[in-house]
Amino acid sequence: MGSRLRVQQIRSGPPLSYKDDSRAFTREYAATLDEQDPLNKFREEFIIISAKDLKRKTLRPYEVEDDTTDCRSIYLCGNSLGLQPRNTRKYIDYYLRAWAIKGVTGHFTHHDDELLPPFVDVDSAGAKLMAPVVGALESEVAVMGSLTTNLHLLMASFYRPTKDRYKIIIEGKAFPSDHYAVESQVRHHELRPKDAMVLIEPKDYDYPVLETEHILRVIDEHASSTALLLLSAIQYYTGQYFDIKKITAYAQSKGIVVGWDCAHAAGNVDLHLHDWNVDFAAWCNYKYLNSGPGGMAGIFVHERHGEVQLNKGEETEDSFRPRLSGWWGGDKATRFLMDNHFVPQSGAAGYQLSNPSVLDISAVAASLELFNRTSMTEIREKSLKITGYLEHLLLTYPLDGLSDRPFSIITPSNPSERGAQLSLRLKPGLLDSVLETLEEHAVVIDERKPDVIRVAPAPLYNTYEEVWQFCQIFLEACRKALQAQG
Repeated sequence: MGSRLRVQQIRSGPPLSYKDDSRAFTREYAATLDEQDPLNKFREEFIIISAKDLKRKTLRPYEVEDDTTDCRSIYLCGNSLGLQPRNTRKYIDYYLRAWAIKGVTGHFTHHDDELLPPFVDVDSAGAKLMAPVVGALESEVAVMGSLTTNLHLLMASFYRPTKDRYKIIIEGKAFPSDHYAVESQVRHHELRPKDAMVLIEPKDYDYPVLETEHILRVIDEHASSTALLLLSAIQYYTGQYFDIKKITAYAQSKGIVVGWDCAHAAGNVDLHLHDWNVDFAAWCNYKYLNSGPGGMAGIFVHERHGEVQLNKGEETEDSFRPRLSGWWGGDKATRFLMDNHFVPQSGAAGYQLSNPSVLDISAVAASLELFNRTSMTEIREKSLKITGYLEHLLLTYPLDGLSDRPFSIITPSNPSERGAQLSLRLKPGLLDSVLETLEEHAVVIDERKPDVIRVAPAPLYNTYEEVWQFCQIFLEACRKALQAQG
C-alpha cells in the first residue's frame, strides 16, 4: 500500500527532474517518466525482442508471436542495429504483392491502396521521407547504395586533389571502413597515405574526445594543402557529437570541401545539413533508422552542387559537377531513350547509379514513416532526457558494496556534445565477465574490446524503466566481475 501511495504522489506532482531527487533511484520514478513521455506510444510500433527469442536455436518464421507472456529483453543497441518496426512486414508484403501481380508493369502502375509509388518512382518517395530527418531539401537527398560505397561515390566527385591541395583530414579513430575508403581514394590518385592523410588524434587517450578548438587547429595547420575534411557527425567509439556547423564553416573559409559521415547521427540528433551549408554527407539507415541489416543507405548533396546548367540543351564539361555516372542518375525525361547521352537529374538524385532495390527502400520507408509522424526536435528532446537519466544513475546510484565505480564514461558530459549513447570504459579485465552477466539478463549492448561497452537508449522504443533496469543489472555485473578477480 505504501509503495502504491508513493507512486501516486510522484505521478500527481509537477514534471519530474531526476537531479537532486532521491526518488530518481526508484523503479516507480522511472515508470512515471515513461508515463509523461510524449513519444511513449511509438514503442508499440516496434518488435521488442523477447528474452526467450534471444536464446532460440530455430527461426520458425511462421510461429505466432506471444507478446504478453514472455519477458522482453533490454535492447540498448540501436546504435548498431535498430529494432524491426512492426510495419516493415506490411511494406514488404505490399511490394511483393505488386511484383507478383504486375511484374514489369509494376514499374508504372499505381494502385489505390499503395504504400509507395510504382517502382520507377520509389526513390523519390524515399527522398521525401528522408529529407526532414536530416534537415535537407527533398532535392538534396537520395536513398541509395550502402554507406562505404556512397562515400566512395561522393569522394569521386568531391575529392579532386591538385599539386597544392591533396590532403584529407579525418579522425585518427574513424570507423575503420571510413579510414579504408579514404586511404584507397588517396592511393587511387597515386598519392601516399602518409603524405595525404591527416589523422586528428585526441590529446588524452584515456578520454579520447576531440575538442572543437583542437580540430580547428589541425585545420589551420594543414589548410593550404588540404582538399577535403571528412569527419563523423557522431564519433562511433566515444559517442561525441561534433559541432558540425562551426567546423564546416571554418574549414570552408579555408577553401576546404567538407563532408560528414552521419551513420550514427541520422535519426539520432536533429541535423540541419542544408542550413549548416555542408557540402555532402552519407549515412547508413540500419542503426537509429531501423531499416534492417545492411539496409539501403542515403546521401546528401547541397543544392549548389546538384545544379545542372545546360546550354541550348547540350551539356559541356562545366554543365554539372563531375561524378561517377549511372543511368538512374540521368534525367527522367530521357532515361529510357537509351541514347548514351548522359544528362543528370538536378540535385542528389543525379548522383544515383543503378535502379534501387524496391525491397530495400520498402524497409527504409517503413521506419521513416514513423519518424515522419513526429519530428527530430521531439526525438532529440527525449534523447537528451533519457541519456541524461542513464548518466545520472550510472554516476550517482548507491554502490552497495562497491568502494568506487569500476568504470568511467568517455562520452562528453555536455548533453549538446553527444547523441543517444554513452560509452563506458571498464577497468582492465572486467569486460568478459560483465558481458556474461548482461547476457544472462537479456541485456543487449555493444562492446568494443578491450574494455568499452556502448549503451544507446533509442528514443522511439527504449524506456526510462529499461534504463533503470539496465543500471541495476550493470552495477551487479560489475560487482560479480570484481569478486571474480579476487
